[in-house]
Amino acid sequence: MIMPSLLLQTLIDAALAAGAEIEAIYGAGCAAETKSDGSFVTVADRRAEEIILARLAAAYPDIPILAEEEASDGRIPDLGTRFFCVDPLDGTRGFVDRNGEFTVNIALVEEGAPVAGVIYAPDSQAFYYGAKGEGAFRSLSGAKAEPIRARTRAAAGLVAVGSRSHASHGSADKLAHLDIADFIPSSSSLKFCLVAEGSADLYPRHGRTMEWDTAAGQAILEAAGGRVMALDGTVEAGPLRYGKADAGFANPSFIAWGA
Repeated sequence: MIMPSLLLQTLIDAALAAGAEIEAIYGAGCAAETKSDGSFVTVADRRAEEIILARLAAAYPDIPILAEEEASDGRIPDLGTRFFCVDPLDGTRGFVDRNGEFTVNIALVEEGAPVAGVIYAPDSQAFYYGAKGEGAFRSLSGAKAEPIRARTRAAAGLVAVGSRSHASHGSADKLAHLDIADFIPSSSSLKFCLVAEGSADLYPRHGRTMEWDTAAGQAILEAAGGRVMALDGTVEAGPLRYGKADAGFANPSFIAWGA
């Protein structure tokens, strides 16, 4: 197996440290608050983010960080063309509902494109990481990491992955033009990972997401041979881009494809 670069290893170590704190809090239980946008936040989100920010700042003090809870509190640095993008606890609802489907997401963005990313699911110990030029990898339940590749289109129809509540967003009508034969429900950024490892062919998203929700997943999927395209209605409008300060770092609709 190819050893991760120093930068990618830094992201891996930060995600593991944050995941350990999240899992400790998950085991003990904690209350949730509702933010102004209606999403949940817990002490696990905040403590995990503190751990990640400290590790990234120590290793790369000159690279600014766009982090979900910092941004929610109005603390957004001048990002420039190279920055880290952090979601310390993606799938906080899953954390609150205790379904185990929550992740730590960390990515590096360069010139609007995510070039390195890690996704760690602390409860299941599923770990995915990848970087441009380095490939993509998966480790399950602490096992040795193995390379993963997105699959080519199956002749029998496409397998899509999406949110467990996808139907409530009216996605069925928007996906009618695609030859989808099966659907795998999943939560948090693990949807990108299912496409990256070849378990599914596509992940279409028409609901609201933020850059920290998608950057790590996009980096891993693209390292595995896939792509993530912004959508204008049902038409692909180029790769999903990052650093969209004028949009409040909100993403447009998008579709993630395998190979």
